[in-house]
Amino acid sequence: MMIKGVGGIFWRTKNIDAIKKWYSTVLNIEIDNWNGTIIKSHSENETIFSFFTEDDSYFPTEQQVMLNFQVYDLDETIKHLEQVGVPLEKEKEVSEFGKFIWIKDPEGRLVELWEK
Repeated sequence: MMIKGVGGIFWRTKNIDAIKKWYSTVLNIEIDNWNGTIIKSHSENETIFSFFTEDDSYFPTEQQVMLNFQVYDLDETIKHLEQVGVPLEKEKEVSEFGKFIWIKDPEGRLVELWEK
């Protein structure tokens, strides 16, 4: 395989200051002055690259891409989300692939949080 890893995630936003603040507060991602950050991988981290059909209901069909962040402790993440007032879009799901929750960012994008 010639791919070393995911190089970045880029998208447009209607209100850059609000979206930066939300991702910083809710997911503890410190966004730098250049409107981004570098998330360094850890040895236990995996990046999944997967396709879905246009009508797959796993995430909203009007949303072309879904972010998935791997977290260390999903229960601690849920506590943090409760503290900052971010509701879960779907309760915790446990499967053979791990534990998952979903939240929405201020622009309505579904974001998946995953503990393997």
